[in-house]
Amino acid sequence: MMKKILVAPLNWGIGHATRCITIINWLLNSNFTPIIASDGDALLLLQKEFPNLESITLPALNITYQKKGKHLDFKLFTQLPHILKTLKAEKKAIKHILKTREIDGIISDCRFGVYSKTIPSVIITHQLNVLSGNATYFSSRLNQLQLKKFKEVWVPDFKNNPNLSGRLGHFTKKSKLKTKYLGPLSRLNKTENKTEYDLMVLLSGPEPQRSLLENKLVKELQYYKGSVLFVKGIIETEQTKTTNGAFIVYNFMTSEALEKAINSSKTIICRSGYTTVMDLAKLGKNAFFIPTPGQYEQEYLAQRFTALKLVPSCSQKEFSLNKLKDIETFKGLNMEYSTPDLKALFGLF
Repeated sequence: MMKKILVAPLNWGIGHATRCITIINWLLNSNFTPIIASDGDALLLLQKEFPNLESITLPALNITYQKKGKHLDFKLFTQLPHILKTLKAEKKAIKHILKTREIDGIISDCRFGVYSKTIPSVIITHQLNVLSGNATYFSSRLNQLQLKKFKEVWVPDFKNNPNLSGRLGHFTKKSKLKTKYLGPLSRLNKTENKTEYDLMVLLSGPEPQRSLLENKLVKELQYYKGSVLFVKGIIETEQTKTTNGAFIVYNFMTSEALEKAINSSKTIICRSGYTTVMDLAKLGKNAFFIPTPGQYEQEYLAQRFTALKLVPSCSQKEFSLNKLKDIETFKGLNMEYSTPDLKALFGLF
């Protein structure tokens, strides 16, 4: 009988869900039966990717953002009671799931309430250290205390240099956490495609910042003199497409279409979310990063790749069409990917 593994990504943008696509495919190829558990857009995306798999709705975190990224850490702090309430609800939901279904293991992607003491539970995260400005030490310590509840921590990055996550996913001192490095996770594959689009905009992340960036880019790119593919990153029941000359807009794309689109695009404008970074590194693309205002992780990654002369970046407020000229002097992202030993990885279950 095939073992059943609950795969539960956090619904924060769609990055956690998209990198779980790789995990789910690895499980299927290794003769496991994945069961999807999430909420919102993350759940909807995985249901579209794997319509034949069982899926379960988990309690929603529903973190709210403000229009200005300033003091985001304080804004999140004020929502701590709600976060703790959601964690409690997650734990209750997991207990119910384990009582009503035969689950042999849990793979959580950044959902700290999704674990069990009775079956092997692992968590996927590229954040061993959580950057939060002046509170980085305390947020990292709190994060690591949560990670200790899991039997293993799987980091989607290379263990040694060169790597993608930098100090986010690597300790400078020895840690007691049982950590495994999977290599970067990307659902996409590099293919040789004829260039169809001079520029591709790939939006993602929580509101209202996603919409704010969408509006700014639409305004700036009306003067762009090339072909543009604009993917809003809005997961809806049906895919929509609108065309205005050389400006093509989709609400969202599933993996196959997105893979072809990125491979067919010369340059990508996007957030510097870690899942997007992993995708672009695998496909070897030139890009321009605009980090989500107030998200220290994205700001750190954007600054890191700019300092390494790989990808230029700027703040959302400072972006203008003229900034795209910087891409010509940067190397772009390109990493060698390989699949880990899946028998050893899933041997835990």
